[in-house]
Amino acid sequence: MLTVLGFAMIATFLVLIMMKRMSPIAALVLIPALFCVAVGQGAQLGDYVIEGVGKLAPTAAMLMFAIVYFGVMIDVGLFDPIVRGILRFCKADPVRIVVGTAVLAAIVSLDGDGSTTFMITVSAMYPLYKRLGMSLVVMTGVAATANGVMNTLPWGGPTARAATALKLDAADVFVPMIPALGTGLLFVFVLAYVLGRRERKRIGYLTLDEALVPETDTVLVATGGGAGAGTGASAADGSGGRAGAGTGTGPDLVERATGGPGADRDADRDAGGDADGGFQGLDPHRATLRPKLYWFNAGLTVALLAAMILELMPIPVLFLLGAALALTVNYPNMAEQRARIAAHADNVLNVSGMVFAAAVFTGVLTGTGMVKHMADWLVGAIPEGMGPHMGLVTGVLSIPLTYFMSNDGFYFGVVPVLAEAGAAHGVSPLEIARASLVGQALHMSSPLVPAVYVLVGMAKVEFGDHTRFTVKWAALTSLVVLAAGILFGII
Repeated sequence: MLTVLGFAMIATFLVLIMMKRMSPIAALVLIPALFCVAVGQGAQLGDYVIEGVGKLAPTAAMLMFAIVYFGVMIDVGLFDPIVRGILRFCKADPVRIVVGTAVLAAIVSLDGDGSTTFMITVSAMYPLYKRLGMSLVVMTGVAATANGVMNTLPWGGPTARAATALKLDAADVFVPMIPALGTGLLFVFVLAYVLGRRERKRIGYLTLDEALVPETDTVLVATGGGAGAGTGASAADGSGGRAGAGTGTGPDLVERATGGPGADRDADRDAGGDADGGFQGLDPHRATLRPKLYWFNAGLTVALLAAMILELMPIPVLFLLGAALALTVNYPNMAEQRARIAAHADNVLNVSGMVFAAAVFTGVLTGTGMVKHMADWLVGAIPEGMGPHMGLVTGVLSIPLTYFMSNDGFYFGVVPVLAEAGAAHGVSPLEIARASLVGQALHMSSPLVPAVYVLVGMAKVEFGDHTRFTVKWAALTSLVVLAAGILFGII
């Protein structure tokens, strides 16, 4: 019974948010509350929620202060050179922009923290997508998938969990998987190229000088497929991340791309840009810039990321200290500090609220025993004849299970059971541990991952739109990693 209700709860949540019948926060709170009552454990709902909040509170605190920190770094101009460099590489070509998104997300993912990766990637790439009228779900989908592959780094979490759960060395788990994971990352770059070509066909591309032109009444003619080269499509197939993408004419597309009357001025301001239509992140005259403190801010950011990797302190504490120091040094005036905090309050509230709402979902799933029953059912459903192929089975199961479960639940609850079943047929725990990493490309878009709310929140993309677009590509990436692992004899 709990197994059926667990799957029903997750399916109900996904259907409602993808159909936009409920907001993610409301769905994360109300749906598990109703199912908790349905299983006859409504009296324990408060305990489950408090337990879930307690587990996710450090994550919420980390995200709150990380958003403030990186928001300040954007305000002071730390990432302006990155934006300029990417723009010059991309040359306002959608293909280069999407590939650049994948490369940037993969590079920044080396710090092992998804939230940091998404904040930096969106901060750098959002202005390009917004200016050119490109689909924002393409940006979020590519960034999430690239980060998911890179999330398997030993300090990223999943590898360490798999090694700990099976009492193995993390290096023994990760190093042999490098060829398969490299193949998966290469597939993400190829996917980015394909999606970029689709965007180029839809909207064409401008020259570098045209892309940098601020608000103008002149209709710019694209040099690819033309500004009116297509009628656009829905967000579900990758071109609905921009308002009015459905049937926009050529002039409308370009007007939005250049910050004309149809552009979202509030979104531009939130991104740290110029409300008069200037290119966000490149405005050399915005009042928040602190060019004399550039190297201090760069050094502080490098030190902060190094401290995270070395685990000198808990990540929430590091971001709390970093945000306080960045605000104090860059904006010693109290009024300026309050203005900067207020400027980023919207993102902070949206993301932290989503995390605490997710705590209700995870708390009920775990507290009622739904997760355990779901895992036991799936493991029990494996045919006896598949025993010698438990590596393959683990890899396939990791794709849906890491989407519907937290990494802790999967690696500490399911993987040991799979390893035990495999051991009875001569399959080594190392093979099971490596196969369990396959699903991480999809995991990073799971509604149970707090970082994904940072991604969609900063990109101003509906979570349902992101899910519809990303799931199929991320699942395909995971299957590519699995196929490569089998081909190379790793799994």
